[in-house]
Amino acid sequence: MQAADIMTRNVITVEPGSEVREIATLLMENGISAVPVVSEDGKVLGIVSEGDLMRRVEKDGRRKSWWLRLVAGHDPADYVKTHGRLAHEVMTRNPITIDEEMPLHKISTLLEKHGIKRVPVVKDGQLVGIVSRANLLRGFSVSEPEASVSADDREIREAILKEVDKNTGVMVDRLNVIVTEGRVQLWGLVENQEEKMAVQVAAENAGGVKAVENNLGFVPRGVGSV
Repeated sequence: MQAADIMTRNVITVEPGSEVREIATLLMENGISAVPVVSEDGKVLGIVSEGDLMRRVEKDGRRKSWWLRLVAGHDPADYVKTHGRLAHEVMTRNPITIDEEMPLHKISTLLEKHGIKRVPVVKDGQLVGIVSRANLLRGFSVSEPEASVSADDREIREAILKEVDKNTGVMVDRLNVIVTEGRVQLWGLVENQEEKMAVQVAAENAGGVKAVENNLGFVPRGVGSV
């Protein structure tokens, strides 16, 4: 299996000029821990994570003692990152990216090596998806790390996502569909039981599907929709 077989395609992104308050709300409402910062032409410029926002909050609420400031001096870059109000000021720049063909075991090694939780997937320099640790675990749960996925499986996956997006009213940004040998696993969050069943029906009706395992959960109460 490769990145293309498990990645989340409908990636929630922000612009360089998006405000920090906006980004925090976006993370909370969609139950995600980071968003890529993307230029107008689809190039990944950086990532803003919960960690970036938390460091900003901690720095705002904690002043260094006079002697620590004297010893450490002032760091202009640190000041911008911890006091900035726009995405391009607080984001982690030039993030690691991968292509659609990278095997799962290599993605896993990459995340572990760099201590990151997710990695953007790019094609011809543009963002086409994102792979998180959760995506990886789901991929490993349905097949061996070196298992191959057929073109038919990929077509089934695309057909399901397209049908859900076009005809069910369910937001595909929160969904992940994994297909191996015609067997479908549904992961992610939906608003209610009706949405959960709508996604399942869309999967069951896709040509070539042999079985559907519905692991969809529900968005926690108090968390808004997109």
